[in-house]
Amino acid sequence: MSTATQQVIVYSSNTCTYCKQLKQYLNEQGIAFEERNIDTNDAFIDELQAMGVSSLPVTVIGENRIIGMNTTRIQKALAQ
Repeated sequence: MSTATQQVIVYSSNTCTYCKQLKQYLNEQGIAFEERNIDTNDAFIDELQAMGVSSLPVTVIGENRIIGMNTTRIQKALAQ
């Protein structure tokens, strides 16, 4: 699995428990990611709405959008 060519983006909020768990998981796995916290930047809310997503966390890896804390799908997306 190579994350060097895969950009990982995590949409989160300060009050989202699953967001915290997801970020902890990614850190423990050594997976670098860009956090887009909707509490600090309204533009990130607009990005989620443009994707048709209304829940958090959302992980974007390449063309894959993973809603929720789904480590299996994250690992599969990273392996592509």
